[in-house]
Order: sequence, then structure tokens, then C-alpha cells
Amino acid sequence: MNGQHSVVTDDKVEVRDALDLTGAEWRRAEPEGEHIPDAIELAFVPHTDGLTYVAMRQPSQPDGVVLIFTPSEWDAFVAGARDGEFDIPES
Repeated sequence: MNGQHSVVTDDKVEVRDALDLTGAEWRRAEPEGEHIPDAIELAFVPHTDGLTYVAMRQPSQPDGVVLIFTPSEWDAFVAGARDGEFDIPES
């Protein structure tokens, strides 16, 4: 980065603090009929701003880090996954 430092900001800090995850219905993200030991879990969480955010966590660490996606971020993530954007490159 030529000696420049990037600044990391949390653009959802206010939303994250206001989301109530205590009643979230977590669902495992794994293909039907398969059991992946530490498959991620997702929850769709409504917010007082009228949007429904997507929360993602590891089930082995339910009190650990929770990623929060806006509806548009989630749509972009799903589209990228479907297009193979996150596939491991072949060697």
C-alpha cells in the first residue's frame, strides 16, 4: 500500500448495538441432509429502522463474533457465492 494505512470503520456500530439477538432463531447453513460439524449459523433479525439484517456466527462459539450484514450486503454476498467468487482457486 505504499506506506499508506487503511482506516477500518464499523459502519454498523449503531445498528449492531441496537439489534436484539437474544430471540434470534439461528439456522445452520449446510446442505439439506448433510451435517457439517461447524457449519455457520444464520439469523434474520428485524431492526427498529424497518430493515431485517442477517447475523452470522459459528455455532461452536455462540457468544463469540457475530457478523452483521445489511440486506444489500447479504444479497451481494449470496450473488458472489453463487457466481463462485469465493471458491478456492485451482492450483
